[in-house]
Amino acid sequence: MGKLKGIPHILSPDILHLLAVTGHGDEIVLADINFPTHSICTAGGPKEYRADGLQIPALLDAILTLMPLDNYVDSQVAVMNRTHRDVMLGVEVPILNEFRSICNQHFGATVKIEFLERFEFYERAKKTYAIIQTGETAPYGNILLKRGVC
Repeated sequence: MGKLKGIPHILSPDILHLLAVTGHGDEIVLADINFPTHSICTAGGPKEYRADGLQIPALLDAILTLMPLDNYVDSQVAVMNRTHRDVMLGVEVPILNEFRSICNQHFGATVKIEFLERFEFYERAKKTYAIIQTGETAPYGNILLKRGVC
C-alpha cells in the first residue's frame, strides 16, 4: 500500500477527511484526555474524532502543515485559561508555549491566541465543526483552531 507524499504520517484517514471537508471559518478543537468530548458531541453537537495516544503538539504540527488559519479574525487560535484557583496555586502550563511555538513555525508571529475561561471554552467547543480527542495529559492541553483559506 502506497503513501501520499508530504502528508504527516500521524494523520489518520478520518482526520485527513476532516481537514478536507472543513472550510473557511470552521473551527476544530484538539482536546486533551480529560476534555468532555463525547458528552459535548452527542445530541447534534460537533463531530467526534479519535486520536488516542497522540500528544497535541505533534498533532497540531501535523495539522498546521496542511491547514491554513483564518487571517480575517482577531484570533485564529483559542486555548483554555487557567482557573483562578490554579493561578493562585501557581499551576504552570508549559504546553501553551509549545502551542505558540508550533503556530509561529507555520505562520510566523502573526497568530493571535485568545484565552477563554474553562466553561466559555466548553461553550465555544459546542459550536465547532469537530473535536479531536487525543491522549494529551498536560494540564490545559486543549486548543481550538479557526480554519482559513489557502
